[in-house]
Amino acid sequence: MVKIISIKIEKPEEINFILAQSHFIKTVEDCYETLVEAVPGIKFGLAFCEASGEKKIRKAGTDEEMINLAVKNAKNVGAGHSLFIFLKNAFPINVLNKIKNLSEVAHIYCATANPTEVVIAETKQGRGIMGVIDGGSPVGVENGKEEKERKEFLRKIGYKSNAPVF
Repeated sequence: MVKIISIKIEKPEEINFILAQSHFIKTVEDCYETLVEAVPGIKFGLAFCEASGEKKIRKAGTDEEMINLAVKNAKNVGAGHSLFIFLKNAFPINVLNKIKNLSEVAHIYCATANPTEVVIAETKQGRGIMGVIDGGSPVGVENGKEEKERKEFLRKIGYKSNAPVF
């Protein structure tokens, strides 16, 4: 028998997080090192749900609030080998490729600040992540004005250059 459950990620609206699947207890230390090397002064918390052995939620980070958020959501989801990373003064775009390159990371489910639900399958053996619902469904297609605003916004926040393209 498989039971399908949807679990809402609990976090402040402005906080970004990454949900991944990893496979080894070494994840916690390697992920910690990767994050502090990627963004000087980064504030984050991470939690990893061990799937065998002691089956503990392993945790680390540089910010107690973010560590507590990661642990709380790891407990709520309770899926083996799930990895939760909550970011306070950084964005997923700043760290995502480095996280993906960790030998232990098998899959990234999402990297977002949006309201998120994790869809879980639960059996007698335990829980597994089936997927995520990240934000809402589209309500239309951008028009020319909205396209221009999107491009201007990316330049305003420094993710695209204002230099002329040749």
